[in-house]
Amino acid sequence: MAITYGASALGLVSSMPSGPGVIPEHLIAEITSALPPAVSSFLLTSYHDPKKIIAQQIRCGANTIQLCDYPDLGAYRKLRDQLRGISLVQVIHVIGEEALDKAQIVADHVDAILLDSGRPSQSVKELGGTGRTHDWSVSRRIRETVAVPVFLAGGLTPANVADAIRAVQPYGVDVCTGVRTDGQLDEVKLTAFINAVRNAPGS
Repeated sequence: MAITYGASALGLVSSMPSGPGVIPEHLIAEITSALPPAVSSFLLTSYHDPKKIIAQQIRCGANTIQLCDYPDLGAYRKLRDQLRGISLVQVIHVIGEEALDKAQIVADHVDAILLDSGRPSQSVKELGGTGRTHDWSVSRRIRETVAVPVFLAGGLTPANVADAIRAVQPYGVDVCTGVRTDGQLDEVKLTAFINAVRNAPGS
């Protein structure tokens, strides 16, 4: 359904401490093997250990790894060495001004950054899928100061995504809860979201 309505990438959520959309790895592997070449497959992982991330990517077959938590800086080099041709996207949770420093530190090590509204320091980590927006002015400053593409996520809906695009001017947008009803992808919401993105100024 997402591809039919124009999605250029699918986010495939592996095991997470919280949040919606988690699916088993065997299903992720089935999906990645069936995607058309023009559609990217993002494996959302909560792992820190490069060995675990590498093994997971091999099992799942995604062409992009979305790091939803923060590995050590040395992990990026290990991932690059072992996963040639696989893109790395680091999630930055925009809680306050400190997100600027985090984004600038990791930008040299990844292919893109995704700005989200999680709270990884909570006792049960929130690494995405919260349905909350964050301060888009901070996201805009990150987008202006890093040299890699920036995706915007966090509480986006058909009603606010055009404003988000106008405010941040991201490379792309990522949505989860904003196009779901009772945990399932909602075709009406998805259609409205895609139309809002296409009609947004600067899209």
